[in-house]
Order: sequence, then C-alpha cells, then structure tokens
Amino acid sequence: MRFSMLPVFALLLPLAEIAGFVIVGRAVGLAATLALVLLGFVIGSFLLRRQGISILRRMSAEGRGGTMPGRELLNPAMNVIAALLFIIPGFLSDILAILLLVPQVRNLLWRSIAKRFVVVGTSGGGFSASSRPDFQTRPGKPSDSKVVDLDEEDYHRQPNENSPWSGKRLGD
Repeated sequence: MRFSMLPVFALLLPLAEIAGFVIVGRAVGLAATLALVLLGFVIGSFLLRRQGISILRRMSAEGRGGTMPGRELLNPAMNVIAALLFIIPGFLSDILAILLLVPQVRNLLWRSIAKRFVVVGTSGGGFSASSRPDFQTRPGKPSDSKVVDLDEEDYHRQPNENSPWSGKRLGD
C-alpha cells in the first residue's frame, strides 16, 4: 500500500466497519452481533497470548543484528497481526485476520514484501545496506533502492544563520 493511500484507508476503514455492524446487526440481531464481536476479541486475545510479544522481539533483534527476518518468522508474525486484527472490533478486520491465517495468503504476502526488505546495519562506524542473496534484484534490472549510504564525515549539521527559525526556542 502506498503511503499516500494511508489517510484514505484510515478514514474509510472505520466507516466500513460501522456499515458492517449495521448489516450484520440487521441480519442476525443485536445480541448475536455483540456476541460475534466478543468472540473475535476472545480469539484475538488467545492468539496473542499464545504467540506472545516474543516473536516481535525476536524479529527486532534479528533486524538489529543485520540479518533479514526470514520466512520462519513470517508465520508467527502473521499470527500476531491476525490476533491484533481480531481484537479490533469489527467484521472487516476479522475477515482480514482470517485471511492472514490462511497459508496461501501468507505465501502471497511473503512474495510481495520480501523483495522490498533492505537490512541496514552498522559496520565500521558507517551504515551500509545489505540483503540476503534471495532478496537481490533480478539480473539485468536496475536497483530502485532508495538507501543512501553515508559515513559520519559525510553528514554533519550546522545551523543556518539566515533561517528565520535559527536561535528560536519552542514557545518563542
């Protein structure tokens, strides 16, 4: 999803969830609708407790270590995301959570996002971009990476005396 679409998505999702509540409420009644929402919350809580936050910590540690969080972490990570979607009240988020639990959908997601991963780590005081061999671009295609590799001496910040903001503090 492009970031320019994120505000539209953030606005439309709650509206779609409300519409889902109305449609389901008309079809099965108020008590059954509330029971389904509570059931989704219980399922999400159970999944989150089972997976725990440990998988997110493990992914973060691998990323900081300069290694690419691999496919073996995809299933537990998708379980955590599905659990969070189940906890959010609404039927569309529950449908997305159910889709994330389907292995074919996970494989499709992995294929679409794996080529976008770039691991940036420190080595020798500077930063460098690296990726595992299965994440490199195809031969003959130019890389469209937006990673800029700067050493400490390449970047330093000096105040601009001509700026109207120089010398001012917050609240001035």
